[in-house]
This record gives sequence, structure tokens and C-alpha cells, in this order.
Amino acid sequence: MKTLLIKNPLSVATMNDSKEEFNGGHILIEGNTIKSIGPAEISVNADEVIDATGMVVLPGFINTHHHLYQTLTRNIPLMQNQPLFSWLTNHYEVWRELTEEAVTVSTTVGLLELMKSGTTTSSDHLYLFPNKISGKLIDAEIESAKHLGMRFQPTRGSMSLGKSQGGLPPDGTVQTEAEIQQDSERLINTYHDASDGAMVRISLAPCSPFSVTPELMRSTAEFAMSNDIQMHTHLAETIDEENFCVEEFGERPAAYVDSLGWMNPKAWFAHAIHLNDEEIKRMADTGAGMTHCPTSNMRLGSGIARIKEMMDANVRVSIGVDGSASNDAGNMLMEIRNAMMLSRLRDEEYWLTAQDVLWLATRGGASVLGRDDIGQLSVGKQADLALFSMDKLEYAGGMSDPVAALIFNVRTSPVDYLIINGKLQVRNGKTSTNESSLIHVHNKIAERMISQATKKTGINFYSSRKDH
Repeated sequence: MKTLLIKNPLSVATMNDSKEEFNGGHILIEGNTIKSIGPAEISVNADEVIDATGMVVLPGFINTHHHLYQTLTRNIPLMQNQPLFSWLTNHYEVWRELTEEAVTVSTTVGLLELMKSGTTTSSDHLYLFPNKISGKLIDAEIESAKHLGMRFQPTRGSMSLGKSQGGLPPDGTVQTEAEIQQDSERLINTYHDASDGAMVRISLAPCSPFSVTPELMRSTAEFAMSNDIQMHTHLAETIDEENFCVEEFGERPAAYVDSLGWMNPKAWFAHAIHLNDEEIKRMADTGAGMTHCPTSNMRLGSGIARIKEMMDANVRVSIGVDGSASNDAGNMLMEIRNAMMLSRLRDEEYWLTAQDVLWLATRGGASVLGRDDIGQLSVGKQADLALFSMDKLEYAGGMSDPVAALIFNVRTSPVDYLIINGKLQVRNGKTSTNESSLIHVHNKIAERMISQATKKTGINFYSSRKDH
């Protein structure tokens, strides 16, 4: 079994139960798990040795909400200055041009961006399946993740409430509930691995209250609970969503999903911005989790989630970059920093510390994905690690607390080493992927999608006017 020794790190933040940090010492990896870790040096004949002098070592970050296909539609002029509902309505016209190739390429781009910012595990929420193409888009994502060596938990998203039925998405992008159920079962039977160390797990994820019928929300929850599968959806992201739920269902978003069986330990919600004290308590009492997406929330003007109150109530909180059309990046280290900074716009009692947000990005992420084998550096846990050299201009003067410097300061280079499942996937800031070729193909597909959408709709997506 191959061994890898990391020696003499500047600082190690274990994110274990005692939140131990130490300087120097070692981390010994055997196969895909951590064999030994501590502040003392050890003598061992390892197959490979990484001298981590001057480096901060962390558990790999865990991203719990993304829409990877959206790397194809970053900062389109028309949608640059729109709030969620109009932003979505216009994007749907471009996204309906998705192909299986587009999903493969965009997934690769998005996951590489995450990896180079220190992420070892990612979820994804793919809910849009244009009727004109193959339905095996989740399969394409999984193959891309396998090729990169990324630990992946895609959610089989769904939309069943098209525009003709009062929903937001075009009818050509929604599916019947029978189609959704059949494909969900196929994916679980084909790919889902519930064992420790799993590289692929499947979750189920109806998109949102304004694109899915109550029947699909209820049946998804029942199926997920009876089959021990995690479940995910957007919740309470905007006031528009709140008004929609009150008008259509007579309840606020949290109460609405609660009535459909969604407040439970298997569920985690993206955004959860507009929650009152009672709703936060309900999430805590039922064991539901959430993903904080600060950059997207700022980009769309959605609001500031009440993260400190949720943490104090013992809600399981994690961090996600959200889609690259509302971020417009997939930089997890930046997202962690923004989570801390956005909290500072509130009263001081609600501020988050650097240690808080690192916990959310590691242990918090593992928790909402239903895992206890990742997110920390402890003996027997999965060997998922990110090593960041601090010998950089942007950290000069910040070595009184190197771990916090990673959060407070703005890194301008990729992670130096990224280890996933015991394997080096980023070495000296570089991956094995031909990124130049990938970028070229990705940009051609993005341009084609916008061009096709323009021809079909007559909408000028290159105009940044707000009156569309």
C-alpha cells in the first residue's frame, strides 16, 4: 500500500473535535486514509515525501452547493444587474441549449476551479434536462469527476412545473414526475456508494418551490427517507420566493417545505436567507442543514443569511460557491472569506471568525452531506488535504496567525498540493489537465449557446439594460 509523508508543516489545522492546531510534526498517509498525525517528527520510509515547510495544511474544503453547467454562462451582460426571478427567466433560454458535451466540459472546468482553490469534495445541483437531448447528464458529470479524481456528490435535480402550469422554467426544460423518479432510481442503483470513503454518492434535489409541484416535493422526500438518501433544494432565497409561496400555497417557504416532509436530518437547503427565529429553531430541532452562498447572495441582492443565529441554534451549516452564473466564480477559498466578511455587515454580535468559516467549509460540509469520514485530519479519516504555501507576497506580515491569514488575506495563486483519496491531484499548483485546450472548447460551447438562444428568442443577451 502506497505511503505519503507530509513533514514539517508551518501549521496544521486538523478540524477534529478538539479543533487542534499544531506546528511542525507530520501527517502520514497510507493508501487512502490518514495513518498517523501529530506535532512530533517520525522516521518512516515513505514512497513519497512532501516537505511542507512554510505551508498551512488543512482538510480539503467541501463545497455543498453548485450548478457546474453555469460556468458556460458567466456574467452575460443582460443578466449582470438582475435579481433572481428575471435572472432565472432569461438564463433558462440559454440553458435550454445545453448538450451532453456542454455538461461534460463545464463540469470539468468547474471542478478544476474548485480543486485549485483547495476543494476535495463537491456537490452539484443539476436540475435542468432539456427535452431534446439525452437525459444522462448526471452520468456525464460523474465521469468528469472520476477523470479528475474528485470526490463527488451530485444531486439528481428536477423541475416539473413549467411556465404553462404557473412555474418559471420553459416547458421544454421540465420533466414528468414519472421520468424524474425513474432516472433517480437508475442513478442510485448505478452510482450511489454509501460506504466510508465513497467517491460518488447520489442525492435527490427538486429545484425550488417555483419550479416543482408539491406532489414531487413530497414524493422525493418520502423516497429519500425510505432509501437513506440525502435530499436538497433551494429555500427562502429571496423575498420574491416568499411572496410566491404565500400567494400560491398560503405559507412561507420554510413552512411549505415542512408540510411536505422536508424538515428532517437528510435534508439540506441552499441559501435559507429569509428565515425567522421560529423557522431557524424548527431547522435545528429537526436536524435539517443548510448551505451558505454569500457571493451569490451579494451578486443577486438576495440578502444576508442569519448564519450566527443558525450556528448558535445548532443548525448544521456549510458553505457553497453556488452556480458560476451567480457568483461568477468557483473559488472556494474566496467563498470562505466572503462568508466571514459578509457577516461583518451585521451587528458585531453576529460576526463570524476565521475559525468559524473554516469549520463550516470542512466539518460543516461533511455534516450536511451526511458524512463523518471527511472534513477533518484525524487517524482513520479519508486522506483529503490542501497544502497552501504562505511564502507569498500577499501573506507578508501576516505570519502571527498563518491559518487565519489564508482567510483574511486574498490568495493570488492556486493551492500548492491537493490530495484526494490519498492521491496527489494538484502538484506545485498544477493539474494534469490541458487547461488551455479545455478553456478553448468551453468558450466555443458558451458562445454557441448564447447565439442559438438569441436566434430562437430574439433577446439581445449582450445588452446590459435592466428593462428586459
